[in-house]
Amino acid sequence: MNDPIADMLTRIRNSSLRGKSVVETPASKLRAWVLDVLADEGYIRGYEAITGKDGHPAIEISLKYYEGEPVIRELKRVSTPGRRVYMGVNDIPVVRQGLGVSIVSTPQGVMSDAKARAANVGGEVLCTVF
Repeated sequence: MNDPIADMLTRIRNSSLRGKSVVETPASKLRAWVLDVLADEGYIRGYEAITGKDGHPAIEISLKYYEGEPVIRELKRVSTPGRRVYMGVNDIPVVRQGLGVSIVSTPQGVMSDAKARAANVGGEVLCTVF
């Protein structure tokens, strides 16, 4: 697997479209940091570190729904391993006029676009969520 973040986002997107309540993904620190931002912003219920069926560490993500519809409507990967997208604090994209969130990997950690602007730091834009 070349892009573990894109794999996790695709698993979340597919599971939410199918109406699943939980989805499992291989564990890594970066995935956990991205999930921390998604949980803080209210897009997922939470996540839990578990041992997968094959004995490897995994993360079980609890998806969130509102009136039967998934809370996450759109999930897009911005920066890929083949094309990294770095932006300064003034260039971080605003998603859907502030209704969505950009997840940014900064020198101070992985955070939402609003927190990055408040901390006055830029970095690699990992994905956008709406």
